Amino acid sequence: MNVKKVNESFAVTEQLSVEDVAALAAQGVKSLICNRPDGEAPGQPSYAEIAAAAQQHGMSIRHVPIVSGQVSQADVEAFGAALTELPAPVVAYCRSGTRSINLWALDQGSKGMPVAEILKTGSALGYDLTASVQKIESSMAAAREASIVDLVSSAPSAASSTRHFSVVIIGAGAGGISTASSLLKRKPDLQIAIIDKAQKHYYQPGWTMVGAGVFQDSDTERDMAPLIPHGVTWIQAAAQEFSPEQNRVTLDDGTIVSYDRLVVACGIKLNWAGVEGLTESLGRNGVTSNYRYDLAPYTWKLVQGLKSGRAVFTQPPMPIKCAGAPQKALYLSSDYWLRQGVLNSIDVQFYNAGAVLFGVKEYVPALMQYIERYRATLNFSHRLIKVDGDAKTAWFERTEADGQKSVVETNFDMIHVCPPQQAPDVIRSSPLADAAGWVDVDQETLRHKKYSNIWSLGDVMNAPNAKTMAAARKQAPVVAHNLLADMGVTHGTARYDGYGSCPLTVENGKIVLAEFGYGGKLLPSFPEWLIKGTEPSRLAWILKKDLLPPIYWHGMLKGHEWLVAPTLDSRE
Repeated sequence: MNVKKVNESFAVTEQLSVEDVAALAAQGVKSLICNRPDGEAPGQPSYAEIAAAAQQHGMSIRHVPIVSGQVSQADVEAFGAALTELPAPVVAYCRSGTRSINLWALDQGSKGMPVAEILKTGSALGYDLTASVQKIESSMAAAREASIVDLVSSAPSAASSTRHFSVVIIGAGAGGISTASSLLKRKPDLQIAIIDKAQKHYYQPGWTMVGAGVFQDSDTERDMAPLIPHGVTWIQAAAQEFSPEQNRVTLDDGTIVSYDRLVVACGIKLNWAGVEGLTESLGRNGVTSNYRYDLAPYTWKLVQGLKSGRAVFTQPPMPIKCAGAPQKALYLSSDYWLRQGVLNSIDVQFYNAGAVLFGVKEYVPALMQYIERYRATLNFSHRLIKVDGDAKTAWFERTEADGQKSVVETNFDMIHVCPPQQAPDVIRSSPLADAAGWVDVDQETLRHKKYSNIWSLGDVMNAPNAKTMAAARKQAPVVAHNLLADMGVTHGTARYDGYGSCPLTVENGKIVLAEFGYGGKLLPSFPEWLIKGTEPSRLAWILKKDLLPPIYWHGMLKGHEWLVAPTLDSRE
């Protein structure tokens, strides 16, 4: 149970269990609001069960069930009435807390709370309330003009437009663009739309190299427009609501986009607000992260400037984008300090929320050699919970083998933070999500388990593979083939084997090229005599530094499926 306190009288959280109700009562919570309809997911406690537990502990409870993506003005009014009438403090819950916080935002906006304050409150809790704020502002304008307040009608207004495409792709990142290119390679006349507001596109695997002074930040950035495949419609907006039963997506500008088939590739959310004090500390006082384009150069500046003291590197709970990236920063930084002759004066600490250095055991011996070379201290089962940049102090929640938890603190001269990560809010609150918030797909076909005309790839979906660019490169042709097979254009079923690659930059000039699939099965792309993935290799470094960037820009994004052409199921 992760209760997020909005103010002294109100908080939101994810789906409650009967046991959670007792815990909240013990903490002094007086009332509950359930914003989740019964039966959304298998094993979900019913409202009646939670209500019985609440009554047992002397708590009030109100049911304001919201079908994801179908909030109405009546729903907002019912929620506001519950907040006013129920004894405080009140905790509202749904699947992830997203519907509850958005109802609060809409209610408070209708009562005059400044939108800037609403946005700030949501951001501090890890929620993006932009869409709700836009609805508030639109309704205020409409009220001024016509004295009509219609905050969140799910039906398109007269001013809304509707556009239809054979295929709609959510996200213009590595997965989205490469899927569009792979689709057009097989069917050039396909009507495709890509939905994404971003004006820039980034080669994110390069940010580790920027943080080590190997690449310039500008090497990893391109304008988005030239990368959109020819013939694809680029809709510069953001998805706001998914209505899979109606085959449509509502955008943040009010446009309704309908589709025959949908591909969801909108990436992962870096939850900087998930660590207390981190947002305020980043970019100064030695607090940095290679997970942001603008901060990777600061990492390199810190590495060059550190001559003595303590360097801390952190890794949050899985899943995260590129699980090797947090320790890549450690290795490349330590290698620089070793070459400069100052490593003996630097205390290198790695705090990992997990229990192992790397999830595939075959690569651990090689990595441990470098941990020992750099005399780095490994602190497992330590989750970063707070950073104070001014005090140069970090706090971690340590979990013992018996489950007992405690808080430990450490000072630092430099700290490289990998933020906690989760599915984007628009996905977590949608019908497409599983219980954990990720798009729910078959791990081999990448087709949605419930909606047969929807596919997903990249970081946003729930297949148990490593979330890397290399994984998306292998997934895009699978999605393209299977989607077109559903249209009758191609034949057979392509299956994804969980392939992912993590080039672990253990020193400047050598890489342990980890390549593996589902269950940790090793899936090397090259013969051992050329590159032995379980050992550091100069050739793997050349691959990472000199070959993979042009392969990305000029191959993957353009639909060239070198070494990743889909293999069809031999059983068919």
